[in-house]
Amino acid sequence: MTVLEVEVVKAARAGVAPAFVRRVLERAAKVPEVAARLPDGRVTVAVRITDDAEMERLNRDFAGDAHPTDVLSFEGTGDHVGDVAVSWPRVAAQAEEWGHGEKDELSILLVHGFLHLLGWDHATRAENEEMWRLTYTALPGLRRSPRA
Repeated sequence: MTVLEVEVVKAARAGVAPAFVRRVLERAAKVPEVAARLPDGRVTVAVRITDDAEMERLNRDFAGDAHPTDVLSFEGTGDHVGDVAVSWPRVAAQAEEWGHGEKDELSILLVHGFLHLLGWDHATRAENEEMWRLTYTALPGLRRSPRA
């Protein structure tokens, strides 16, 4: 049995409580395909909610892309599954763009980053469809996004 512990750092002002972030990732960890990739025992994930400037720096330093992005994942080792960084300004802008609330957008990005930590990718159409299927499985009340 896996016990997921989520550490949340709010480095930017964001309209969401750390408990919300924890619940989203705990729910995602219960999706059977996701649970199968998690190690048994106590595992950790760190989430940093930040701004575009920090996301641009992280993206440049670790991915070689000098622009802000919405979510980045950094694989961990051992019992630490990894770190997920999310840009709150991107959350707000994309929520407006896609016509849903900021919590819905944050949930999508959190699950997306978590799936990357566990080895999923979206380089092909089939991979992208699988990531969206898992996202909607983890977030059953979410309205389908046209970007899926």
